[in-house]
Amino acid sequence: VGTVAGCYVLNGVISRASDGVRVIRDNIVVYEGKISSLKRFKEDVREVQAGYECGLTIENFNDIRVGDILENYVLEKITKEL
Repeated sequence: VGTVAGCYVLNGVISRASDGVRVIRDNIVVYEGKISSLKRFKEDVREVQAGYECGLTIENFNDIRVGDILENYVLEKITKEL
């Protein structure tokens, strides 16, 4: 299974359908990847709102430490207007 990060969502929403997640340690981006699983109370969920706890794993990354910050992001394409 790998290392499961126990998280508390401070702002926004953590979504499994997002484009990626960044692992930030000491203000340095250590890893960028995708969320492989997102759970709340042993149930798979699609998203977790701010103010709730969850557990997540990141694809091909197991070096999660206490104090790491996880940023979940979505890339949006904006068409150019003339």
